Amino acid sequence: MKKILLLIVATLMVAAPQVKAQSKYGPDSANCVVYLSYYKEYMKQKNYEEATPNWYKAFQSCPPSANQTMLIDGQSIMRRLINQNRKDAIRRGELIDTLMMLHQLRIDNYPKYRVQAHNNKGLDMINYYGATEKSKLYEGLSGVVVELKENTNPVILVNRMKVANELYQQDTIAAEEVMNVYTENIEIFESIVEASPSNSQNEAMKRDMESLFIESGVASCENLIALYTPRYEENPDDKALVSNIVKMMGRSECMDSELFLKAVTSLHALEPSATSSYSLYKLNSSAGNTDLAIQYLQETIAMEETDASTDADYLLELATYIFKNANDKALAIESAKKAVELKPEIAGRAYFLIGTIWGSVRCGGNEIESRAQYWVAVDYLNKAKNADETLTEEANNLIGQYRAYFPQQAEAFMYDVLDGASYTVACSGLRENTVVRTNK
Repeated sequence: MKKILLLIVATLMVAAPQVKAQSKYGPDSANCVVYLSYYKEYMKQKNYEEATPNWYKAFQSCPPSANQTMLIDGQSIMRRLINQNRKDAIRRGELIDTLMMLHQLRIDNYPKYRVQAHNNKGLDMINYYGATEKSKLYEGLSGVVVELKENTNPVILVNRMKVANELYQQDTIAAEEVMNVYTENIEIFESIVEASPSNSQNEAMKRDMESLFIESGVASCENLIALYTPRYEENPDDKALVSNIVKMMGRSECMDSELFLKAVTSLHALEPSATSSYSLYKLNSSAGNTDLAIQYLQETIAMEETDASTDADYLLELATYIFKNANDKALAIESAKKAVELKPEIAGRAYFLIGTIWGSVRCGGNEIESRAQYWVAVDYLNKAKNADETLTEEANNLIGQYRAYFPQQAEAFMYDVLDGASYTVACSGLRENTVVRTNK
């Protein structure tokens, strides 16, 4: 104790000329300096029992602008007292109010440290406001976000979303407000992640917040369309916006909306990729936009990021889609043949498709010309089952159907066409060499 008193006297002697010259220690400058020194010495010794009453006297004697450390130490003392008074709700509430006041005093008197002070205040709100103070916590965290924007601690953003969801479940706030919280938060998160792309923790917290929003029950397709349509129309080239629309609406029940299709189209234009072009193929296919579907699947195949095997699968898919939805059998067959060149393992399925396409062709002309396409169809079906024995039964069924359409031998003879002879079939933009076969 004697040592501490001597230290305070020495401090007063050094500080005395300064106290007169400046007003930072306030009208009760002598006590201010004494108790500042007194409590700090106890704090250094980690003697918090003695430090606490002396800190109170310093705080009462000194203006907030006298010493920033006094406010920071006071926050530490309040946290300790809050934990000690867990079972005394009234006392605990008073201590929390004092803690928040100390944060605000630091914000008001030390603007250089306002970002840190606001974030610390928000974190203490999260730690100490109880289950019955959700509205107070929501208002407090929202105030921090309004003040700091992209400087907000990501933990505060996630917890703001969480408490907004809880208040919505309690019918305290409307769905529109929850959506506005999400929109504001996600824009800030985009800035945070962009500023520190190597920080995986920020990206993880951003995903957590997105999950909270989806789970809230607010993110129905109807609400998302109402929320994002005017924003998309105002700025369709905003990559962050369209990425978020695609992510939030990328669920089966929302993917058939016009807004989702527009957003994916915009995102692909801003950042083309095989994934986005394939998505656009699927979306336009579902919407019945055949020409666009074909265009985007062809674009997917042309992307350098896909390998030969993947391209072959896409080509066979393209051939099948064209056969079923577009009147371009030649392009369908061409695509299937390219698929075989890139990936011989799929030859069976590709030849089966080509045989089916030829079998569907309707050719004009005489008795031979109008049936010759079935020779080509059977050729490819035989190649299909030879390449893939699992197709044998299905191929044989079709072969049996197509053979019934072969011309009669007598009819062929009349046109000077003989069994086993070479024959070129040209029909509906298709051309193929085959061999004559007739029914006896």
